Amino acid sequence: MSNWHAGYTAETAYTYGYYTELNPLRIQLLLLSWGIQPPKVSTACELGFGQGMTVNIHAAASGTRWYGTDFNPAQTAFAQELAEVSGNGAVLSEQSFQDFCARSDLPDFDFIALHGIWSWISPENQAHISDFLARKLKPGGVLYISYNTQAGWAAMAPIRDLMEQHSRVLSAPGQDSLTRVGSALLFVNRMMEIKPRYLLANPSIALRLQQLSEQDPNYLSHEYFNHYWQPVSFSAIKPVLAGVKLEFAGSAAYSDHVAPLNFSPEHLAFLAQIPDATFRENTADFLLNRQFRQDYWVKGRRNLSAHEQAAALRAVRILLVAPVEQITMKVTGALGEADLDPVVYGPLLELLGDGKPHTIAELQQRLPAGLADLGSLLQMLLVLAHKACISPVQDDAAIALARPATARLNRHLLGKALGRTDLAALASPVTGGGVGVLHLQQLFLLARLEGHQEADAWAAFAWQALRALQQTMVRNGTVLTTEEDNLAELAVQAESFRVTVLPILQALGVAD
Repeated sequence: MSNWHAGYTAETAYTYGYYTELNPLRIQLLLLSWGIQPPKVSTACELGFGQGMTVNIHAAASGTRWYGTDFNPAQTAFAQELAEVSGNGAVLSEQSFQDFCARSDLPDFDFIALHGIWSWISPENQAHISDFLARKLKPGGVLYISYNTQAGWAAMAPIRDLMEQHSRVLSAPGQDSLTRVGSALLFVNRMMEIKPRYLLANPSIALRLQQLSEQDPNYLSHEYFNHYWQPVSFSAIKPVLAGVKLEFAGSAAYSDHVAPLNFSPEHLAFLAQIPDATFRENTADFLLNRQFRQDYWVKGRRNLSAHEQAAALRAVRILLVAPVEQITMKVTGALGEADLDPVVYGPLLELLGDGKPHTIAELQQRLPAGLADLGSLLQMLLVLAHKACISPVQDDAAIALARPATARLNRHLLGKALGRTDLAALASPVTGGGVGVLHLQQLFLLARLEGHQEADAWAAFAWQALRALQQTMVRNGTVLTTEEDNLAELAVQAESFRVTVLPILQALGVAD
């Protein structure tokens, strides 16, 4: 029982992030764009749910019944608290993968998610999960899996191993895990200062280490200091998943399906000459220097006819989830920043700017003829989705069903904003998923729930909360010290929130 964590970091709490790739509604647009029949997701499972923000948001925001496990009791307790408060029906357990995957009382699942798990667990646990996928993922069901990739980690992996070894061998007895993380980083940076030949051969390591020093130590503890840590290639993952009847569908990242953002014409011509799909994926990872893959796999892929695909795509509903005036005509991919043609994107954003859901069919009907081609429109929507400007939305019945649970969950999370700043997402019954909401914006929302109707009152409410947290505002890089200056800046922020952000949150069902 002393090794219940099976080599995984257990001393530090995982972060409270929200991961949109686990939203079953996201599957719909992507699978349809690939000509694959998406499943109707009524049951879903997340293996290794961390703090449970993602699983609880998805359970509250849709009609999907979620199950899951996480071996860490503190994390499970927090996740269960959210499930109980929201009444979202999630069944969340504190069990090892071995014990959970062997349970006989679980339903079969339409969707199973493994976010940031595969690269960090033992071969024995990987085998338990593979068996679980074989037995419990329904025909037609989808797996989401993310993992560290060999190509992008080739230079950094030995440094990771050195840091992990330092934490085990040279840390003082009794040191907590975060202290060991800091000591290992300090050691590696000191080594870099004396210009090892490894650095000369791998100059990109310097930037990677600088980025590490800027990240949350709790995240670093989980990401870099597990005993089991193994980047893998796509070609190594494929036979494992093919062995349990899964077929690769495509990347869960929207940007991966807009090729000009990531590959030069020379790259695309080179990839086009590779006849084997698996080898082509592997090669693409090298062209991109990809560090992390996020993929959907299907158990029993059903390809749609061109007519079926077009009809299903046209029925998808889309909502603008960013203020039109704040959307720049720029997009970033692996090749850097690219310009968007305002003549092309402007009419689409104007149609979506009314804050209402629109089917793709409606957009086609109302756009100028030269912009209404389904293939071109789909590419534009994928670009806007990559920029987090739009989101697919549920049907009206599903939205109405989800509203009570999301309201309860959001009220509970907003209440926590009075004492903490690390819960940065709320649940949307409209998108069936999470919405990033900054801490200050959460305080403004809480002020509204407490009956304050004007922006100045929201600012005063937020100032009281910030003072209790011993925080102050910053204006143009200058920390504000007086109450008068803080209230003035908060009033500006509250008015901006009222004009630009609040209407979006209301359209998403996050605010009334």
